[in-house]
Amino acid sequence: MIRTLLALDGALVLGALSFVLAAEDDIRVVAEVDRGDAVSAAVRAQRPDVVVADLDFVEGVESNRLGQCPVLVLAHPQRARRLRGMFRSTRTVGILPSDAAPHRVIDGIRRLARREPVLDADLVVAALRSDGPLTSRETEVLRLTAAGAPVAEVAAALGLTRGTVRNHLGRITRKVGARTRVEAVRMAGEAGWI
Repeated sequence: MIRTLLALDGALVLGALSFVLAAEDDIRVVAEVDRGDAVSAAVRAQRPDVVVADLDFVEGVESNRLGQCPVLVLAHPQRARRLRGMFRSTRTVGILPSDAAPHRVIDGIRRLARREPVLDADLVVAALRSDGPLTSRETEVLRLTAAGAPVAEVAAALGLTRGTVRNHLGRITRKVGARTRVEAVRMAGEAGWI
């Protein structure tokens, strides 16, 4: 029996996957959590064989807080760049897209329980791709903007004029396909560009 912990965002997704896994003879869901801060406590309490988790729930969590059980990370393709840290993990890590078909997740759980690799080629390629469409200067401007700095403060910090900062922000917004600066910050953050 493969003891499995589910750590997924959204009650519907969590419940649906739990329901699907309940039909499998060799997989038992031992815990379900819907918050990232609850994952390590659930791992300590339940000692699962495999954890299936959203990238947001395990990204940046120290290895010792999750034990050595394998983790099947589900990531949205737009967030693939943030998977780079998972490749450096000392534990067995599987990577599938968040919209993977249930049979792929089931297969991934079984393979990780046997310590076999589970990787989605498209996500791996996206994770290893270049740093995205932003220049280094645009990335600096967007990082400061994301931190809440107004145009005047960004200009002063980078030795630019306010007009140049506004031009950069306009270009950034177009490059990432956003409608507003706030949306550009969100989209670039999700893609791992800032």
